[in-house]
Amino acid sequence: MANKDLSHDIDVPKWDVALAALAKEECAKKGAGMSVDDLKRLAIAHSTRFDDLVVTIFELTLAGEWRYRDAVGKVKKLTRKDINDLYVNGRIHEKDMKGFDGTWSPA
Repeated sequence: MANKDLSHDIDVPKWDVALAALAKEECAKKGAGMSVDDLKRLAIAHSTRFDDLVVTIFELTLAGEWRYRDAVGKVKKLTRKDINDLYVNGRIHEKDMKGFDGTWSPA
């Protein structure tokens, strides 16, 4: 068998595809966007770290795959800086998400 470098042929998403599918499925079941409380509940129900789920949702939002709507329903553009500012000790915790009182949903 020939050795071939495939590193340039594989596109690796910046998010966890399994968590993305789980969140998308949850939104479809719910029929609405997901709040921080919904993300926390989903993480607990599936024995997943809250941080991993939130980072996946943020990466999907940055890529334009998902949207974040604030508490009044207005789409808010998030930036990499917005997300980087949330990291405390290398993880995003529920308390770090205070300003995010809206919902995320697939675009």
